[in-house]
Amino acid sequence: MRTFGWAVHPPVLKTTNLLIGLTALAVLIEPFPTASRALADDATVQQLIVVTTPSLTGTRGQARWYERQGDSEWRSAGGPVSARLGWAGSIPAAKRRQDSGKTPMGTFTMSSAFGRLADPGARLPYRRIDRDDAWTFDSRFPSTYNVFQDAPRSWQSYGDDVEILWQHGAQYRYAVVIDFNMPAGPIRTGPDGVRRSAAPADTAKGGGIFLHVDDGNATAGCVAIPQAAMRTILQWLDPDQSPRIVIGTPASMRAQYGSQFP
Repeated sequence: MRTFGWAVHPPVLKTTNLLIGLTALAVLIEPFPTASRALADDATVQQLIVVTTPSLTGTRGQARWYERQGDSEWRSAGGPVSARLGWAGSIPAAKRRQDSGKTPMGTFTMSSAFGRLADPGARLPYRRIDRDDAWTFDSRFPSTYNVFQDAPRSWQSYGDDVEILWQHGAQYRYAVVIDFNMPAGPIRTGPDGVRRSAAPADTAKGGGIFLHVDDGNATAGCVAIPQAAMRTILQWLDPDQSPRIVIGTPASMRAQYGSQFP
């Protein structure tokens, strides 16, 4: 049995020289903020990915990424690139349910990455997956809900509520885990090789929400962007910069965060 592990590589940073104010950043069809007031006030957050879609029912959008310049200004680091969202659109994260086909909206951390391809130089912990690797989210087994698995075993007992990661082909050439509905932990590997959490995630909300490679189709709740952009983002994201991803519509962000949004 293999042990669970992630590879970490030295930093690689790609930026542009475009300096732009926080409130001036715009995406899609109307001005859109890059961050909530909490993000603007939190100096530890130095990297931000912004994913927008015009409406709650939309399955397409755009992604841009930014890095903080000084104390308050943000500099464009990439994009815009096309983005695919859930086949049923998007929904506030608190209302998201498993198998709904909706992308959760909100602000999330990103703590790890994986892919079928070799590590491109990621600074997030990166796992090169193989045919044993899976992501489990069967509500009958709360301790394994929304947990990465690498035990060389069959997951037939989980029915449709497991992703055998290798079988998703091009989508998971590169992927970053969006920390939506993650178990509070700690996660330990049992004698049977199964990884279980002592503090399970909410088994109603679903799991396996990733930023991954676009294969030309709407997702089941993830965000998908072109492979070249995924590679660039993997090289750019730095856990020491407290990266965040913000997902939503312009209207939902104004409702969530108030009048600071134009």
